[in-house]
Formats: sequence, C-alpha cells, structure tokens
Amino acid sequence: MENFLKNNQDKLEILKIDEEVSAKYEAAKEIKKHPEKIVILNNVKGYDMPVISGICNRREKIAMSLNCEVNEIIYKIIEATENPQKITNLSNLNNYNSSKADLSKIPILTHYKRDGGAYITSGVIFARDPETKVQNASIHRMLVLGKDKLAVRIVPRNLYTYFKKCEKLGRDLDIAIAIGMDPSTLLSSTTSIPIDHDEMEVANAFKSGDLKLLNCEDTDLKVPEADIIFEGKILTGERAKEGPFVDLTDTYDVVRDEPVIHLNKMHLKDNAMYHAILPAGFEHKLLQGLPQEPRIFTAVKNTVPTVKNVVLTEGGCCWLHAAIAIEKQTEGDGKNVLLAALAAHPSLKHAVCVDEDIDIFNPQDLEYAIATRVKGDDDIMIIPKARGSTLDPVALSDGTTTKVGVDATKSLENDEKFERVSLSE
Repeated sequence: MENFLKNNQDKLEILKIDEEVSAKYEAAKEIKKHPEKIVILNNVKGYDMPVISGICNRREKIAMSLNCEVNEIIYKIIEATENPQKITNLSNLNNYNSSKADLSKIPILTHYKRDGGAYITSGVIFARDPETKVQNASIHRMLVLGKDKLAVRIVPRNLYTYFKKCEKLGRDLDIAIAIGMDPSTLLSSTTSIPIDHDEMEVANAFKSGDLKLLNCEDTDLKVPEADIIFEGKILTGERAKEGPFVDLTDTYDVVRDEPVIHLNKMHLKDNAMYHAILPAGFEHKLLQGLPQEPRIFTAVKNTVPTVKNVVLTEGGCCWLHAAIAIEKQTEGDGKNVLLAALAAHPSLKHAVCVDEDIDIFNPQDLEYAIATRVKGDDDIMIIPKARGSTLDPVALSDGTTTKVGVDATKSLENDEKFERVSLSE
C-alpha cells in the first residue's frame, strides 16, 4: 500500500484529517463524507496508528495499480486469471515488529450504530487446503470478540471448503490475515478462479512477475507485503454470533453463528496504517463487483462475440445492475446478450445492452441510450420468479425475484436515425 501511495501521489486525491475522531462511529462518518477520496485519519482517539480508507473507491485507482485505463480493467483481469504467474520472490518477516496478537492496539472501526461491534473489513485471509496444500486468499468481514478473537463470516467457497475438511479431520485451520495492501493485490484476492489455483499468482501476473511473498513464522503460509499481518487459526469447535453488518445494498445482513478465529501473532510495519473499507461504500462495491464483470463478459462473448465491455454499475451496488456494450450485427443480438448476462451472474437483477458508441461507465450516457433507443413493448424483457440475490431487499428470502433486460441498441434498419451528431462532427 505504501508503494502505491508513493508512486501515485501526484495523481491521487488524499485528504488528511488531523482532528481527533473516535473509532466508534466518528471515523466512519468522516470517511463517508468523502466517498471518492483517499482519507487518512491521523488522530484516532486512543491509538497511535492512523486509519486509511478509499484506496480502491474509484475505478481509476484500481486502473493505476494495474497500469491500464479504466476500460481495460476487465481485459487485465481476464488475462491475469487465465495466465497466472508462479512466484519465486520470497522473503521473511524481517522488517516487521512482531509480538503477541493484540487487536486492542489496532483502530478497528465500529461503522454504524446497529453493527454487531467493531469489524475488520479489508482483511484478506490466507489458508491452505488441508489435502491438496493449495493456498487461497479471500476477503472476509471479521467481528472483534476480544484482544485475540474474531468471528468470521464465511460462505460456501474455497475457505469454507478448507474449513469443512478440517472439521472432518478434527483439527483447526491455520490462517494468516493481511491488512493494508495495494489495490491490485486486494483485487486479486476477490477474483473467481478454480479452487486449485492461487490468487497470489493472479496478483503476480498483475505485477508482471514482481510480487514478493513473505514466509509466516508459525505456518507454511506465504503472504504479500502488508501493513498488518496476523497469524492464527480458525477453530473447528467454536461458534459465535456474527452481525448485524451492513452489506453491499446499504442494508443490514442478519445475525448468524459463525466460526471463531484465535490469533497468535501480530506483525506490524513501521508507520503502519489500518485500512478500513466502509461497508456499502464504493470501495466495498468495486472490490466485490469488479471480479464478476469478466464472468459476464466471457458468457456474453460465447453468445455474441462482438461484445466490447461489461460494467456492474456503482448505482446498482456493483452487483444488481449491469451494462453491456456490443457491436450489434443482427437485430436479436441485444436480447441474446441480456439472457446470457442474467444467467452468468445469478445475482444480476436488471441489465441493459447498448451499442459501442455509448460509454457504459457514464450513467448519463446509459440513460441517453434508454431514452432514445428503447421502445418498451419491443425492447424490455421481464422474467418473473427467477433466482436473484438474497441481498436484494425486495427479493424473497431465498433470492427469488423478477429480472428485467433492456435492449437499448439501435435498430439496424434505421441506423442513420440514431447518429449522434456530437460524436460525428
């Protein structure tokens, strides 16, 4: 994270706040006032460590870390996930201050008044499959239970699979938690790759083979450089209440019994900062949504090869709304694209397909396409009783909802009627 800030300081808008704020509610309130800036809170009451937020809250910042343009991010993710690079640059935790784990020394935020407590929101958990030994990295929310204990929300993906295997074997799962990494490494931990692949090899591809991993002290886990690194275990014999917590849709998730983490060691960089991702903020939405865009792109490409780009829009929580740009070749392309997109990302609720002259990263341009190229009885598809997202407040408890596809592409028969003068002159 430090190198990313240093290397891009002339391009990044960084707001430093020196007034004292409490880690309980006040810090999150300050961060929320500046949804697209990097905010550094230098004076968190009771702590020596600053809080930083917003390093991934705009696509432009993620593009900087990937060394590309915003409209190229999707291609960078596809290239890296299809061509991961083995990591040879390894080191030890020599430049860290190591001690017994003590969460009371970290300014972990309580974001909102109904929250279950203070939550780590940017922590990437590293673990190995107890059978294959493949390492996985994934972001999880973690509720502070004490100085060395956390409740962790895990869903049926890689870490969940590893944990269930450990339960059957009757042993705890060794983990490490890294907090405070650069955007491309964070993004790699959210990518959708096969269970026998390592997300850090995706991160290494993002960095053209220059990623360095650090050997943990108590396990064989290897983690990237980060401001804060914890070592510990997910306990197979203990559960704790986790929640409430604000999810992507800015609404509360329910309380569940979740596994408990016991932390053993803590490793801090000199001048470490605690990275706080604001729940339901742009940083949260982009890191969760961006990796789904390549999945939609690939599915659509199999149907309409002339697809140009896909975006899960911020206004749709980077989860429920998608826009897809294509080079239209037949009149039915738009509807086929919509069907493919809705199937590729089951949580998707509303999708719009547009021509390549529409900037899908610009909400006004998308609205222009809907306003000038949509005839409701011909161009809107309604699919009732489809599987959607359980995060959607209007869906049934199992996620069942109504999906809508909007074909906002030009008619090929009357193409000249839709020529945009501002683009052609």
